[in-house]
Amino acid sequence: MRKSTIGIILLSIILVGMAIPASFSTNDSQVVITYGETTHHNANYKNTVDDFFEQQAHVDMYRVQSKIIYAEDVNKISATVTGKTYNSNQIFSSALVDLSDNDNLEVTVDKSKITTVTGDMYISALKSVGITKGHVYVTSPVTATGESALAGIMNCYEEITDVEIPDSVKEAANNEIFVEAQIVENSNVTADELTDLVDDVKEEVEEENVTDHQTIVNIINNYTVINNINITDSDIENLATSIEQLQNVQSDIENYTSEVSDVLNSTSSDGDSLKGLFDGLFNR
Repeated sequence: MRKSTIGIILLSIILVGMAIPASFSTNDSQVVITYGETTHHNANYKNTVDDFFEQQAHVDMYRVQSKIIYAEDVNKISATVTGKTYNSNQIFSSALVDLSDNDNLEVTVDKSKITTVTGDMYISALKSVGITKGHVYVTSPVTATGESALAGIMNCYEEITDVEIPDSVKEAANNEIFVEAQIVENSNVTADELTDLVDDVKEEVEEENVTDHQTIVNIINNYTVINNINITDSDIENLATSIEQLQNVQSDIENYTSEVSDVLNSTSSDGDSLKGLFDGLFNR
């Protein structure tokens, strides 16, 4: 996929961005789906997305909470990712989060439409935020690279738990996905290889509490040798910056997961079932 095409669709898959919640349909509080406005306003596009969710998530679309995401919502965060501005005919892709299926964190990606970012890449970024449970589905009615679906996915978690993820954490996690997607697009490394590399690096960086940029660069270099991966010095620098950014927002991540825990622990007897549903959803 050419860079110009990536630029057009790059943030079309931001389904929720930082928007204030719009009106939801009622009934199933454990499932949230978001539609890009281009998809929602095109019957064929919406049917394509709905068919994927029905087949993959086995949900009753009439009972699922839903939301339309507009170009203005996408543009609120595009400056922190690519600096681009998108219009109303470029907001395509959709995500569904089902927290009734929360034994572990699983991501199902429509590989016929999402061309670059894999389920494992989303999982790695979500775990960076502290999210470790739930089943996520990502699709689009047209081909898209998938860099920015993470923003919509995280907002789905916000809607269900009613706890906002700090902007600093959203930006860091989105930057992680964006950097990895660009490396996959512009090098010979596969998404699976890169995910394994990033996971290894993040594990060591977190265990050692490394925040120094050059030290992170050295760790990445070590794992490129161990994993026999060939990426450019520029790619390594960008990866190091994204991992460093995540390290620098650890306190925000901890505050977020603590707030989720506090909210769930303070749930009234009427909400005990919800508390049980979300126990263990957010872990560090």
